[in-house]
Amino acid sequence: MRDAVGNVLAHGDSVVVVTSLKVKGNPQAIKAGTKVRSIRLVDGVDGHDIDCKIEGFGAMQLKSSVVRKA
Repeated sequence: MRDAVGNVLAHGDSVVVVTSLKVKGNPQAIKAGTKVRSIRLVDGVDGHDIDCKIEGFGAMQLKSSVVRKA
């Protein structure tokens, strides 16, 4: 699995969100530049292939196309 710029991702990597993301049910968005630690790669739904916890938002899934390796 590769990130937005082509780096290979692995379990436990830290990544940085490259674009602001709206979160359903939350009035604030995840800002670009937010660091996410200890990701898990999963076979998710609708292209969401990273399982993680983001401080202030909780557990969620992200697409590898919106993050880059830190």
